[in-house]
Amino acid sequence: MPGQAVPAGPNPGSPVVVSGGVGELALFWGGFPALGAGAGWLLATFVDRLAGWSWVPAQDLLELVASLPEPQVTVGALAVGTLAGLVIAGIGTWERLVVTVAPDRVALRQKGEEQEWSRATVRAVFRDRRQLVLLGPADEELFRESCDLSDRRLREAFLAHGYPWLAEDPHRDRYRRWVPGLPDLPPGADALLRARQDALKHDRRDDARELRRELAALGLVVRDESKRQYFRLTRAG
Repeated sequence: MPGQAVPAGPNPGSPVVVSGGVGELALFWGGFPALGAGAGWLLATFVDRLAGWSWVPAQDLLELVASLPEPQVTVGALAVGTLAGLVIAGIGTWERLVVTVAPDRVALRQKGEEQEWSRATVRAVFRDRRQLVLLGPADEELFRESCDLSDRRLREAFLAHGYPWLAEDPHRDRYRRWVPGLPDLPPGADALLRARQDALKHDRRDDARELRRELAALGLVVRDESKRQYFRLTRAG
């Protein structure tokens, strides 16, 4: 049934950490630099040919690179490719989500920020498409962020400590699509939703995340579908 919690498993008492693990870090710091270096080598190998194709962008830059002597071109391309891979690895490590589930608390670390909630604060947990969602006591959303972690590992971690894991969003049928000027919204909510719509349109994710939190303080839960906003009021709204 929609919203039905999966039965809880044993409660061993020790915290469970769910993350991409060592394999994910190895991919970031080993795989991406290697791929970058490989891309740099290919560029150095075929730069003369690319510089002769007028439809390829950045022709001026390609012609400049093609005019440089060897082995400087290859060494430089390898260095730049490796550096680009390291930058991507750093971004991936910074953005990775680490979930710690304990009998008395839940902690989530992502993008250099750690958030923590007591067991009494977390009413339920579920996945909404590729997002992990934690519900609070007034059916507000404590947390909603993209999550690539294993469904099975997350479910087992929460159930092991007695947190209700729901099959889907129990309030899915309560969402309404937002349009400008919609009546019956809390004061200030329409202006925040307008600003957030603009942030979604221009892919300003940090602004959209911050505005979601401001709307939550007014008693609104917001979910997005193809850059369209849908909302529901919480019991505190």
